[in-house]
Order: sequence, then structure tokens, then C-alpha cells
Amino acid sequence: MNARSLFAEALGTAMLVFLAVGVATLSFGFKVTGAAASAGVVATALAFGLVLAALVYALGPVSGCHINPAVTIGFVVGGRIKLTDAVGYWIAQVIGGIAGAAALYGVFHLTSQWHKSVGLGANGFGKSSMIGASAGGAFIAEAVMTAMFVFAILTVTRRVANAVVAGLVIGLALTLVHLFGIPLDGTSVNPARSIGPALFVGGTALSQLWVFIVAPLVGGALAAITYQVLYPSGKDEAETAPAS
Repeated sequence: MNARSLFAEALGTAMLVFLAVGVATLSFGFKVTGAAASAGVVATALAFGLVLAALVYALGPVSGCHINPAVTIGFVVGGRIKLTDAVGYWIAQVIGGIAGAAALYGVFHLTSQWHKSVGLGANGFGKSSMIGASAGGAFIAEAVMTAMFVFAILTVTRRVANAVVAGLVIGLALTLVHLFGIPLDGTSVNPARSIGPALFVGGTALSQLWVFIVAPLVGGALAAITYQVLYPSGKDEAETAPAS
């Protein structure tokens, strides 16, 4: 694992948080999309998918563009990268997530309409959920959504897959899970994406953070196990793989 790959992981995660979580904050914190929650859900889901698709094509050749600890654990369990390399990726991703959240906080904190209740696109359940999802419900949803997302990544980054469309498929997969998950818990499927905002929001977001760290990691591992069952030969594995 070289410094370029680690820098790419940190940069990519920071950009994902800054841009996509930024859209979530504008939509639900500042209400720029209006009173209709559905408009904010669609805008945020598209933002995450579009940003990720762009990053996959831009950073994929450098680091594989995991920019998500859950994706990285999927590649570890799937035998595509070594655990020692994964640890470096995880550290870089968390640093990037915090840096992206810090930059976002700096931008919004200096606006005339900033107040603490705006939040920073943090994930949450209970009173922080649009539908009042419980901790158990949020955990199951995060594990299942992450498993689906990481499984899609593993399949489209096989050697026999079409690399040209991989970024598009990955971006659409992230858009899909956000359309479903935002009303439930804001959608994490990425521990680094959740850690950064929670550190700046604090309070409930920080106390509930464990769900959005543990559940996506469980989902990523389950995706890899499922992939190995369905594609047992290993002959068409990718050496590196785009993701988030």
C-alpha cells in the first residue's frame, strides 16, 4: 500500500462527505428543497450517487476508490486485499470523513441561518428518524442496505465485468439504498461518512453512532460471503475495485 492510495482514499471520503452530506444538510437542515421531505430525499440520494460515480472514475485507478470502511472489509473477507492494507485504508477513510465534515461545518457555521438544530447530515434513529425507526430496525436496515451495496460493487468489479460501466452501476446502487434508507435513519452504509458529522453534531448523533459503524461493517462482510457462495471460482476477481 503506497501513500498515493491512502491519500486518494482520504481525499475521496472527504469529498463524498463534503458534497453529498452537504446536500443532505441543505435539504433537511436549511430546507432549501422546501417543506416536502420527498424532494430532500431524492436530492440527497442523487447527490450521493453522482458524487460516488464521479469519484470511482477519478480515483479508481489510484486506490480502487473504496472510500468506505464497509467496502474495504468486504474486500478483506473476499480475499481481494490484505488486512494490513485494509487498516491503512480504514485510517485514511476516517481521517477523510472527519476532514470533509470539518470543512462542511466551517462553511455552514459561517452562514447567517446557522443554528445547532440544522445538524450536519448525521444519521440517527428514534426521534432522529423520519418514521421513528428503533435501534434494532436501523441496525437491520443498515446491514441489509450495505450488503446489497457492497455485493453490487464486488460483482461489477470482477475481471470479466465491464469496467466502463462499473462507476455508473456503483453510483446507482448507492442512490437506490439512499432512496430507501433516508426516511429510516438518514442512510449511512459507510462508517466514515457517519463518524465525521457525528463528531461535530455531538449529543444523540454521537451516542447512536455505534449502529452506523457496526451494522455497515457486518453488511460488508455478509456481502463478501454471499459473493463467494455465488462466485466460488475466484478466477474473475478484480485486483483493485472502485467503491464507497
